[in-house]
Amino acid sequence: MGLPRIPSYPLPAAEELPANRVSWTVDPARAVLLVHDLQNHFLDAFPADAAPVPELLDKVVALTAAARASGVPVVYSAQRGGQSAAERGLQQDFWGPGIPDDPRATAIAAAAAPVPGDAVLTKWKYSAFVRTELERLLREQGRDQLVITGVYAHIGVQATACDAWMRDVQAFVVADAVADFGPDEHRAALEWIAGRCGLVTTADAVLGSLDGPSDGALVGSSDGALERTDGK
Repeated sequence: MGLPRIPSYPLPAAEELPANRVSWTVDPARAVLLVHDLQNHFLDAFPADAAPVPELLDKVVALTAAARASGVPVVYSAQRGGQSAAERGLQQDFWGPGIPDDPRATAIAAAAAPVPGDAVLTKWKYSAFVRTELERLLREQGRDQLVITGVYAHIGVQATACDAWMRDVQAFVVADAVADFGPDEHRAALEWIAGRCGLVTTADAVLGSLDGPSDGALVGSSDGALERTDGK
């Protein structure tokens, strides 16, 4: 029970991606960028200085910077440490107690951490929509696209992409800005998403769409479900 030790593997190249069934394009006026569960606890399952972690973090840093410059809201999901069995629910049966009550473990990787103006969602289940304010954030800003990065591709990333589809939100999964338990799981997740609920793309393709400023603004909320990192 718990996370496996994940061996090093390369992130997929553009020519290795599955064929998409849709031809959506990221629109800075419609999109929100999600950094999914990029916490030290989850990244510690990988070798720190070998693929895919350095490349993953580089891609996420580039995407978040471009999103902010283009007025695209940047939202992070993060699980709480030290959850009780009742809070974890069935996750306890599959993955054990989860993240310990330790500041380093719960922290988002420093290289790609939120900046003032970003939002952090407290996440409870596989999908970043469940028991969070992600859908409200999208609806109140008139946005219907979600660009997804982070870990793990075949668990929370895939579940969030499918949940977005069920809410009529276009999901874009950035194949070389997500990571997984290994290349087989990574590939299978991308194939399922491309064939069932979203568009699989690359960081370079998304960066090409985020090429100018817009008037996007982040909406905050109270009670810790959606927090602005600047405290406003």
